[in-house]
Amino acid sequence: MVRLQKYLAHCGVASRRGAENLIQQGRVSVNGVVISEMGVQIDEANDRIEVDGTLVEPEKKMVYVLLNKPVGYVTTVSDDKGRNTVMDLVADIPVRIYPVGRLDYDTEGLLLMTNDGDLTYRITHPKNNVEKTYEAEVTGNISMNTLLQLRNGIMLDGVKTSPAKVEVIGATRLGTKLEITIHEGKNRQVRRMFEAVGCVVKKLKRTREAGLILGHVPLGRWRKLTEAEVNMLKKIGTGKKSSAQVSREKFGHTKYKKRK
Repeated sequence: MVRLQKYLAHCGVASRRGAENLIQQGRVSVNGVVISEMGVQIDEANDRIEVDGTLVEPEKKMVYVLLNKPVGYVTTVSDDKGRNTVMDLVADIPVRIYPVGRLDYDTEGLLLMTNDGDLTYRITHPKNNVEKTYEAEVTGNISMNTLLQLRNGIMLDGVKTSPAKVEVIGATRLGTKLEITIHEGKNRQVRRMFEAVGCVVKKLKRTREAGLILGHVPLGRWRKLTEAEVNMLKKIGTGKKSSAQVSREKFGHTKYKKRK
């Protein structure tokens, strides 16, 4: 026996949270009976599960993709405003996959996509403190006091953010280039943190997440994760380190080649 929302996520229908939304909307049925409440247990072997009248069965093949998302795409399956979505960029993948978490419309960079609902849940759950690293080009005064404020946490909506890792890595025609690492996922958090200290973000790119590195994947293109990367992600929430993590800690980050 397994919970209905977990089964839907495992089948690649949506993330576990997305599956919960489908249930609440009354779009899921078990043996012909519409289910609209959480916690229902189903028999995977014998029960018939449908979403919008379509039979749901476990995905036979799990797909894990790293996309270099451009600015101008929303991180959703569909958009009621008619904007481009990240699904347009992976339309050539024969298996239905979904974005893991979100990346703002005006932010580019690393976005993990998969049909592995359990993995999506572990990566996005706040308790696992999955780190995300961004390169930000900002205008404004970047003093040592500014850096200390960001590193110590910023008040957003009456709640202080967790300490961030922040370093100046260069200068551009737009201003100062910084690298910032956080593990929370508040709405537009990085931009709002900089705004709180008097800076404006002109360009923002996510370069790392959950141990994955964007590397040289062209903008708007994707590549499949390696077996070692998938194994590394599956360690999240278990308290164990993968061989890839151990190697990276010992020898430094791996550089990735362009996807052919």
